[in-house]
Amino acid sequence: MTETQPQTYALLTDGSTVRIRPAASEDRDGILRLYEEMSLENVRLRFFGVSLRCAELAADRAVSGRAGHRALVADDGERIVGLAEYETEPGTTSAEIALTVADGHHHQGIGTLLLEHLVGAAREAGLTCFTADALAENHKVLRVFTDLGLQVRRRLEGPELRCTIALAQDERYLTAVEERGRAADVASMQPLLLPRCLVVVGAGSKPGSVGRAVLRNVRRTGFTGLVYAVNPHAHAIDHTPCFPTVKDLPRTPDLAVLAVPAQAVPEVAEECGRAGIGALVVLTAGLDPVQASALMNAVRRHGMRLVGPNCLGIANTDRSVRLDATFTAHRPLQGTAGVAVQSGGVGIALLRGLSRLGIGVSSFVSLGDKYDVSGNDLLQWWESDGTTDLALLHLESFGNPRAFSRTARRVARRMPVLTVDAGRSAAGRRAAASHTAAAATPTMTRQALFSQAGVIATRTVGELLDTAALLHSQPLPAGVRVAVVSNAGGAGVLAADACAEAGLSVPELPAPLVEDLLRVLPAGASATNPVDATAAVGDEALSACVNLLASHPSVDAVLVALVPTALAEATGDDPVRALTHAAPNTRPGTVVAVLLDQSESVRLLDATGGGTVPAYADPQSAALALAHAATRTRWLARRPGTVPDQPEVNTAAEAVVARYLAEHPDGGWLDPRTTAELLAHYTIPQSPWAWARDEDEAVRAAEQLAGPDGRVVVKAYWPGLVHKSDRGAVRLDLQGADQVGAAYRDMAARFGDLMTGVVVQPLAARGTELVAGVVQDEVFGPLVLFGLGGTATELLADHAARLAPLTDADVRDLITTPRCAPLLFGYRGGGAVDVEGLERLLLGLSRMACDLPQLAEADLNPVVARPDAVTALDVRIRLLPHHPHDPYLRRLR
Repeated sequence: MTETQPQTYALLTDGSTVRIRPAASEDRDGILRLYEEMSLENVRLRFFGVSLRCAELAADRAVSGRAGHRALVADDGERIVGLAEYETEPGTTSAEIALTVADGHHHQGIGTLLLEHLVGAAREAGLTCFTADALAENHKVLRVFTDLGLQVRRRLEGPELRCTIALAQDERYLTAVEERGRAADVASMQPLLLPRCLVVVGAGSKPGSVGRAVLRNVRRTGFTGLVYAVNPHAHAIDHTPCFPTVKDLPRTPDLAVLAVPAQAVPEVAEECGRAGIGALVVLTAGLDPVQASALMNAVRRHGMRLVGPNCLGIANTDRSVRLDATFTAHRPLQGTAGVAVQSGGVGIALLRGLSRLGIGVSSFVSLGDKYDVSGNDLLQWWESDGTTDLALLHLESFGNPRAFSRTARRVARRMPVLTVDAGRSAAGRRAAASHTAAAATPTMTRQALFSQAGVIATRTVGELLDTAALLHSQPLPAGVRVAVVSNAGGAGVLAADACAEAGLSVPELPAPLVEDLLRVLPAGASATNPVDATAAVGDEALSACVNLLASHPSVDAVLVALVPTALAEATGDDPVRALTHAAPNTRPGTVVAVLLDQSESVRLLDATGGGTVPAYADPQSAALALAHAATRTRWLARRPGTVPDQPEVNTAAEAVVARYLAEHPDGGWLDPRTTAELLAHYTIPQSPWAWARDEDEAVRAAEQLAGPDGRVVVKAYWPGLVHKSDRGAVRLDLQGADQVGAAYRDMAARFGDLMTGVVVQPLAARGTELVAGVVQDEVFGPLVLFGLGGTATELLADHAARLAPLTDADVRDLITTPRCAPLLFGYRGGGAVDVEGLERLLLGLSRMACDLPQLAEADLNPVVARPDAVTALDVRIRLLPHHPHDPYLRRLR
């Protein structure tokens, strides 16, 4: 809860919604009522006595609004059900807290939720710990403190316990918040995906209406609960009883599907909320901002979950519910893939594709404009439903990418998570000045998110289905080594090329394996890689060949490319039968087929002994699917990584930022002195430098800084100058007072009053020139970029990026991903650079970006890496006024 967010809604343990907001003066009577309705025992535990005067004084204090005091209340729309407050201790970064939850509302998670928001407000205010006094017998509140996930110390003082709660937001705390959020989220989705009763509002009498189509699908699939319709002009539609309004229904539904005109949506949503309906699916499109706001107000005020608007509907194929509340033409096949899409067209394509492949869906949600329920909600549902083993997403936008990343990272450890990387065409250059910002395109940002979270990002719906078919039917390949087998040499060459282009390896096979293959293959066969089995290969020989390759430790996957031949027809052999005759699930390796005469892009071949083999129409599709599967193998094998322990938020750095923004309210580029001061707080190494305001100072600085060869660099400076080389504002390799003085005079003559001074540095020793930086993305948060640097960094575009905060594994990925990575580890006999120094620099940037939300850009270019040191030679930092935002705080959008 922040000053810029006066109120928010969040989910409780049972899935209900509560509003959290700062206490206001008009809340005094509501807070007093909260105390007065408590049992005498709870009053005693709260105030250490049963005096009513204590309650009156506490209510006055909660709404006083005095400096150093902060109070948050939770209300359910009718009354205040919880209160959490802190009072700062003068001259310290500590505050004493008090917590109260209404009788009858215990065990719903209200107290914990309030404390989470109070912790967020306290951290934003610069506090580092809470203190609280509680009676030793008050086990409930002590348990709340302990289970919060923060470090708690206790000290017994007579009958009371003095608790000290450190507010550092470490991984243990984030995991605890995440788990509480997951449980509440799944509970809130029950009325949506497991309804016992539903109503279709706007089910028209005409067969072609959307509401009528939804109603028909609901009945056709055999929904196990009660079904009603709302239509004031009919008594029944498709044997479903109709009622004039929602309030006329004989029973309160769990779910309402709205297919009404846009202008009617807010009123109907309000009516549903008053009736106690738990979830809405709004199919209607075209809501204007006023209607959209009214819809969300009704949803939040009444604690409903919302899918849509502008969506296709939802489905859950579980036999306990058999729900198809969509207006699709084809019934979803029951299966194990969870599907969430924003585009209805993409949703239809995925439903049909998964049905055709025989994979089917567990649940399907068309998110539409995604006002409330999001991909994050569905990932958590699938994680808990006991059925889903494959998650497919099509997301055009992210509401909270950092929360999504944590959820996806956890879910991807249990099941493959695939997405279509939508919106790549919008990946233009940012309207920003630095090299780092220019390189950090939206595409790179999304790729960083997917890579870190273990999400498999495909380019098209077809590629997503191709990959899903492989992951559903085959074990993961152990690596990228592919053996290609064909009954036609040309087909094998095409397949080998496709593997290489997808980043797979087609290695030479070991001699003993080659000998074994030649013994089972017909005369004239070639057992290099690709393996040309020739058109004469029979079923048994081809099956033996594939089994030898799939079981050999030098092969991670087998790609079998087949074409129909007259010879096979004449002998009665069927190469495809060779792949399916023996049970594929008994092979230890991954096997895929390419059938060049196949009409479908991908299908699953049923094996006689059980299991399936994916068959593709072209080698590129098979190779890309294998590459995605191999990437998942690498991600699963990688140690998850941890964010290195750091001290609390760098208050000295915050003071530097606050001082600069006080002088420059609109923000801007830091001057060299402030830049160096900020870097020093994060131990980011910078080349020695000196500031000179005139020629004499420049000469003296050069004499002091020059190295053994006496050479220095002079750089002009003025506020807003970014690309110095483009402006001719850098002079290199200067030696002696004459050259330094001449360089200064030249710059002063060319730039005039624009130039406020020069920076003098020693000429750096040779090394590998790199770029490192940070861009603060408004949606995704801070993005750390690393790659080949120098003046051509944008032209060469050899960069990698990861979202902060960086784990130690993320840092290693950043360093090893760019094409220039071999230069850092001793390429062709060259010495390896100080890799540990690079890791420290990147972790320092990550920490700085997380500590300082006002950091809009930081551009370190070049960073010179040598075996003995890593040094930033030129650094530009831009600050903008920005209010801190905790992306992990539990709240509904």
